[in-house]
Amino acid sequence: MKSQKHNEGDLKDLKVKIEKKVVEDLEIMVKNMNMSMDDIVVIALKRFRSSHTDYMKQVPRAE
Repeated sequence: MKSQKHNEGDLKDLKVKIEKKVVEDLEIMVKNMNMSMDDIVVIALKRFRSSHTDYMKQVPRAE
């Protein structure tokens, strides 16, 4: 996973406010994994997106 490219192509800034503890945990991960904050965040967001395609209305909702 560390060798994979996760944040390629056109990039766009995103400013969000999240819980202080989450940011602190991400900062620890950055130090321990030798990955950038951008890469860790984009990996997490891509995993969330792939688990919730229904939010994008790409898959019909179960009734």
